[in-house]
Amino acid sequence: MEKVLDPRLVRNGTFGTGWVDGEQVYECYGMQIKVNKNKETVNRCRTLAEGKKMTSYNITGTIRIHNATSRMIQLEADALKAGIDLKHTIISLLDDPDNPQAQRIALKGVSFDDLTLADWEAAKLGTIEAPFTAEDFEILEA
Repeated sequence: MEKVLDPRLVRNGTFGTGWVDGEQVYECYGMQIKVNKNKETVNRCRTLAEGKKMTSYNITGTIRIHNATSRMIQLEADALKAGIDLKHTIISLLDDPDNPQAQRIALKGVSFDDLTLADWEAAKLGTIEAPFTAEDFEILEA
């Protein structure tokens, strides 16, 4: 008999939480973290198909927040103006009560790619997307 996915196990992002440097970012409404493989082509004899060899990886992501505080400006502005690239720790937790396993990931050496100083429009709720790169990740719960 074929197995069928129990729909209750599909994690609901409503139960996600994000932290930056140990402080919960309560205005966070979404996060994406990706590990991207860098590959080089390996040409081989007796086949026209190219092979691929992973040579490194990089970590990228985005934290999405409601524009309810000046958290990111306070966190980054002074260092940015001084020419300092701050490094942060981000933790993502997705803990849906219908799924018995939480997903908790820690990122280290996080550097934000940009700083949004203003982005607003009449009759529209304010949001900010803060893309970043990271140097390392650790799976705390899976």
